[in-house]
Amino acid sequence: MRTVTLFIAMSIDGFIADRDGGMDWLGGQDPDGEELSTYNQFIQGIDTVVMGWNTYEQVINQVKEAEWPYADMMTYVFTHRNPRARERICFINADVCEFLRGLKMQKGGGIWICGGAEIAQQLLQAGLIDVLHLNIMPTILGNGIRLFKEREDEVPLRLLKTQSYNGITDVVYTRRNQAEE
Repeated sequence: MRTVTLFIAMSIDGFIADRDGGMDWLGGQDPDGEELSTYNQFIQGIDTVVMGWNTYEQVINQVKEAEWPYADMMTYVFTHRNPRARERICFINADVCEFLRGLKMQKGGGIWICGGAEIAQQLLQAGLIDVLHLNIMPTILGNGIRLFKEREDEVPLRLLKTQSYNGITDVVYTRRNQAEE
């Protein structure tokens, strides 16, 4: 079974975007500081990217890459819109949890949940996220798009590793098995 990882940056107070959906605040405390990219290590085992429409638009509009940055991976974008598919990008209008259950059973590498918050929350609620890799940025936004909303139940986690560079702290957790309690 394939591993599903939520790899995402957030502010210290738990936001993944500012109130306007912007991400200009991403980055370390020093623009010329240490650039240890855990992303480059993480992405090596990934062959599938899952995201929502807003994240897709952010990648297209804010990153402003000449070509799709995940061209060597299969990308699934969840949306109610009906855009024309592009090479290695499929637009999906289906239940994200059901779709991901099927995707996990297929052969392949790791699955990256790239964003956004609604998709992450649904998958976490359904127990479909295996690893949480959070890049905690050295900023407090105060408001915006919150990664985790209020829940009725606890999600116990087990810390795998931490790493700090340029004011950014990476924390990597797996879901803790209730049998371990």
